[in-house]
Amino acid sequence: MIIVTGAAGFIGSCLVKKLNSENFNAIVAVDKFNDEAKNKNLAGTQLKEKVDRDEFMMWLDKNYESVEFIFHIGARTDTAEFDMELLHRLNTDYTKEVWKRCVNYQIPLVYASSAATYGLGEQGYEDNESTIDTLKPLNPYGLSKQEFDVWALSQKDKPFYWAGLKFFNVYGPNEYHKGRMASVVLHAFHQISATDKMKLFRSHHPEFKDGEQMRDFIYVKDVIEVCYFLIHHRKNSGIYNLGSGKARTFLDLTRSVFKAMDKKEHIEFIDTPEDIRDKYQYFTEANMKKLKGIGYDKPFHTLEEGVEDYVKNYLTKNQSYY
Repeated sequence: MIIVTGAAGFIGSCLVKKLNSENFNAIVAVDKFNDEAKNKNLAGTQLKEKVDRDEFMMWLDKNYESVEFIFHIGARTDTAEFDMELLHRLNTDYTKEVWKRCVNYQIPLVYASSAATYGLGEQGYEDNESTIDTLKPLNPYGLSKQEFDVWALSQKDKPFYWAGLKFFNVYGPNEYHKGRMASVVLHAFHQISATDKMKLFRSHHPEFKDGEQMRDFIYVKDVIEVCYFLIHHRKNSGIYNLGSGKARTFLDLTRSVFKAMDKKEHIEFIDTPEDIRDKYQYFTEANMKKLKGIGYDKPFHTLEEGVEDYVKNYLTKNQSYY
């Protein structure tokens, strides 16, 4: 059996469908399953069992002998969440419990970290494990992920194979339930559909013009291809960046959406809300040498390719699911 936590969520549900497409059907899906919008992400999937998040540790203690691999994707992912107790419980401490069982039961583990751990990028965006403890996340969500990365690296006892993946700005199908935390691509599609224009945050940084703030946008299909690769690789444990490796501007992204929708460009700028200005990342770009160095050689979608596929094959088709 392969376990996917956060299975009804964005990346988790896409991973389940990828595994099904490769004839992995003995999948245990772990989530809360109390959100009807999220549950639609799993429609049509082949699952062996659904397990409530709060019951998973007890389930694993009873069934570990049948478990081949764990993808721990589930987390509280709201970057505007300021309840540190909640984030510690659902992100840091929960992942520690998964880790300890993977050590005890000798189960390989891949878990979701985040590029939010890099903060303003003062230390760059290199997945160098010797400097990870110097990173300064900008928000409590990033801090909860950072604390686990540092804890994992400090452990004497580790799963025989493990990998932490620092997801950068992921976009693509099955994020429809995420509301304001959904990607800019999805927001742009809806805004352009409703108003024929798109509003972007104005730059409040002298080195960046309006709309030229840059992020590493990665298509979810590339994320799950890396996850699938790691099922079979099972060596070179450690923490890895997972982005496209190429920073692009919000203007690039928005223009790609207009083009994919066959609409004339109309972009306006609004002030970035004051309460998030000091936490706003103006540039992120994953250094991908480490992942490529262990043998991952599939090309990533360009921003234009990913946006075109997402818009034309999913969003314009009444939000079809991956």
